[in-house]
Amino acid sequence: MERWVLLRKGADFEAIGKKYQISPRLACLIRNRDVIGEEAVDRYLNGTISDLYDGMLMKDMDKAIDILKEKILEDKKIRVIGDYDIDGVNATYILLEGLERLGADVDSDIPDRISDGYGLNRHLVERAYEAGVDTLITCDNGIVAADEIAYGKEMGMTVIVTDHHEVPFDEQDGEKRYRIPPADAVMDPKQPDCLYPFKGLCGAAVAYKLMEALWESMGKDSADLDDLIENVAIATIGDVMDLEDENRIFVKEGLQMLRRTKNPGLKALIECTGIDKNSLNSYHIGFVLGPCINASGRLDTAKRALELLRAGTQKEADILAGDLKALNDSRKDMTEEAVKQAEEQVETTTISKDKVLVVYLPDCHESLAGIVAGRIRENYYKPVFVLTDAEEGVKGSGRSIDGYHMYEELNKCKELLTKFGGHRLAAGLSLPKENVGKFREMLNKNCTLTEEEMKEKVTIDMEMPFGCVTEGLVKELELLEPFGKGNTKPVFAARDVTLLGARILGKNRNVLKLQVQDVNGCRIEAMLFHHADDFLGKLEEQYGKTEVEALLKGRGRQIRISMTYYPDINEYMGKKTPQIVVTHYR
Repeated sequence: MERWVLLRKGADFEAIGKKYQISPRLACLIRNRDVIGEEAVDRYLNGTISDLYDGMLMKDMDKAIDILKEKILEDKKIRVIGDYDIDGVNATYILLEGLERLGADVDSDIPDRISDGYGLNRHLVERAYEAGVDTLITCDNGIVAADEIAYGKEMGMTVIVTDHHEVPFDEQDGEKRYRIPPADAVMDPKQPDCLYPFKGLCGAAVAYKLMEALWESMGKDSADLDDLIENVAIATIGDVMDLEDENRIFVKEGLQMLRRTKNPGLKALIECTGIDKNSLNSYHIGFVLGPCINASGRLDTAKRALELLRAGTQKEADILAGDLKALNDSRKDMTEEAVKQAEEQVETTTISKDKVLVVYLPDCHESLAGIVAGRIRENYYKPVFVLTDAEEGVKGSGRSIDGYHMYEELNKCKELLTKFGGHRLAAGLSLPKENVGKFREMLNKNCTLTEEEMKEKVTIDMEMPFGCVTEGLVKELELLEPFGKGNTKPVFAARDVTLLGARILGKNRNVLKLQVQDVNGCRIEAMLFHHADDFLGKLEEQYGKTEVEALLKGRGRQIRISMTYYPDINEYMGKKTPQIVVTHYR
């Protein structure tokens, strides 16, 4: 059962609207996103690259710059060690491009998901040493790699860490004691003594900040790196960071750049996935382009995604883009099979009673564990860990719900784990096979989630009659974009809506076009894009088969529901008509 919560946040919406030439309704929606005060509202609506924070505020930024300036001048060999996901690949690309354009002797290495596992390991350090590397820079990893960094230092290498993950800690007498790796410079805004004003950056953004500051310190114009904001935007959306503060600016600016990108690889991927580049938005990054970039690290090697970003010719880019799309298509099929197995396990075993689901799928491809965990979390609204057999022991990924801090809960079970890392809503881990049962038991024993916290929360911005849905409103709502985690699409609601008619659409017959009427007598078309069968089935349970058949013939009168929706415009043969998209109902 969902919890529907209507926001009631106060402010002088008339005054805000007048000052920023927006409607009081839009001012209310902005306030609902916890944007408070004139400076914050102005930054939300009008923020640009010039409003980004100074990277020099980040702890150890000055140390990293001094080291890199010296290494570049001395022509020392530098190696970037990235990660195999969308954030790590884009962070690697940003560091390579930024350093190469300064004339540095730099190359990269990205761990293999299966043979190397996440982040820096001794094998990667040894490989760098054998190649004569003087300096290692990690990106999107490194903060938990204290032993591996110490090993690199023993071999005489300089090590710089750029990361954004939670800093590991030990808890003693209720106090957290943070363990910072022994690198020459550690940049992670989540360090407790880091004064950087925004903690929510992705790994690619931290890498970009380093390159921007390095260029400025070497007398170069950092505006020449603006094209790399495309990659920060892709990583920010793909790594599901909150689209607030600085991230909102990165994504807003980056999406505009992507629509006219000169990067052959990104152009090829946009084309081969059939996206209209002029309307490209955060949805396309999160659900079309992003999965293709991630697919290489899941089923092959993330180095192929990096090759795509660095492709020198359009022909090379077209081939690589086609390969990544094919890999992602294959990944989708494998995912569906694994999700079915996971659902069966939840439905037919005792784990269904657990507050934290630990699903062990020994034959699932380990790269799919995170996606499967996400799907199961959506279905049951519980924190989920999906574990699978690896080369050594068991590996897995977790996806969480709002009330459950996944990294901190893993930290309470660390004696059972070989390795773990992550943040509040997602984590990765390794453990011996014999600890799987104990792990499930300990997580659930420690879990303090209440029944209320385990009901999915639907946050409603405002109740709004259908008569307010106009082309002007839909246009104005675009000022709130880009949408995503931390800046979700507004949710409007209407009670006692009468269903007048319904038509089943789509090749899979899973879309409904409804004729609906609100309590004021205003009629509008409504689209329900998912689970049409479930919707009609629930109506039949309550109102009977005869009434549902009448509804499908356009003669409904008795069926009433409450719904949440988003305003939209249907354009057909040049004619524009307001409509709504139903998001939840009851």
